Amino acid sequence: MLPASARELIESGALGHLVPINRDGSPQVSCVCVGFDGDELVSGHLRDQQKLRNVRRDPRVALSFEGTRIHPPGLKEYVAVRGRARVEEGGAAALLQRLAYVYLGPGVKFPPMDDPPAGYVLRTTVERVGGVGEWAAR
Repeated sequence: MLPASARELIESGALGHLVPINRDGSPQVSCVCVGFDGDELVSGHLRDQQKLRNVRRDPRVALSFEGTRIHPPGLKEYVAVRGRARVEEGGAAALLQRLAYVYLGPGVKFPPMDDPPAGYVLRTTVERVGGVGEWAAR
């Protein structure tokens, strides 16, 4: 479970850097808008993209989020999590709309289309937390 301070940083609108594992073992990096559903990190995806195919094959992922505060000895805070993800069909449009208010501002319509596809929700269970900030293990 994430400490409240790490959760606050993620909910501030910091873009997530999602890193699933490609078939050849190399990392694949994508920027994603991330929110919470209970204790799970969630992101919405309208199409079945490579990152989702990678997660279906190997659920191990990492996510990082950069904050704005400077911590001793002068490093910018960030949250780095490792966990296991799963792909759930449907629900992407509603999740993306909820996240749009955080990432893009009030009154924004996203996805900006009528009748968007159901898409996919990526759900990540956090197993380990690190980075620079109050949440980092010392």
